[in-house]
Amino acid sequence: MWDWIVNILFQVLRLIQGFAVDWGLSIIILVVIVRLLLTPLMIKSSRSTARMQVLQPKMQEIQERYADDPQRQAEEMQKFYSENKFNPFGSCLPLLIQMPILFALFTLLNNLPNYFSGENFSFYSILPDLTTSASATFGEGIEVALPYLIALILFAVLTLIPQIYMSRNQTGEQASTMRMMAVVMSVMMLWIGWGLPAGVLLYYDVSSAWQVAQQLFVTQKVIEKAKAEEEERMKNAPIEVDVVRRERKQRPHKKK
Repeated sequence: MWDWIVNILFQVLRLIQGFAVDWGLSIIILVVIVRLLLTPLMIKSSRSTARMQVLQPKMQEIQERYADDPQRQAEEMQKFYSENKFNPFGSCLPLLIQMPILFALFTLLNNLPNYFSGENFSFYSILPDLTTSASATFGEGIEVALPYLIALILFAVLTLIPQIYMSRNQTGEQASTMRMMAVVMSVMMLWIGWGLPAGVLLYYDVSSAWQVAQQLFVTQKVIEKAKAEEEERMKNAPIEVDVVRRERKQRPHKKK
């Protein structure tokens, strides 16, 4: 299904290997290229996430107001999205676009010997064989397995850090849920990565490190700016929430 994307990445990696010589370095350069191409999508996703956080309280009040009328609730939510020119799936779309690229990269890196026969797939003296895994080297002694175990641990830790960092933009139960999911996902990465070739681990380690740096220096600033712009826009827009609050105050309280 991803064959045409795999072929494109194969040609790019072969071109990089022509001047980089070392396979580990070639994979790192490939990470940089892919991440630079995906940066505009990530910025768009961050802006959409920021808008979602600003609009969330108003959406919750609409949901509460029409809790007993699902059809009217859906109509009002659609109206709210239209008035605010907001796509609730806007933050997910860039991630979905990335998925074919990530699957294709996994296929390519997971089958390097099939695409590049007769090569010595090493990352200098750090990872002597990028086609083997932590599980395969573990039986050869701790000295042989140590670099692969470090790559595996980084695979899990660098999965955890971005999710924990992003939970700062959530509050209450949402933040707790995101942190718990991040821990669970990190443990799953240890289990999944145990049998993955070191070339795949290297790609994801470098890619995740890029993501952490991007969040620290780019994404958070984009979110803060987008939040400020959205909050300013909402101040000048008709406030649905005031109507909702007035109606709720006018409702007679039920006696217990």
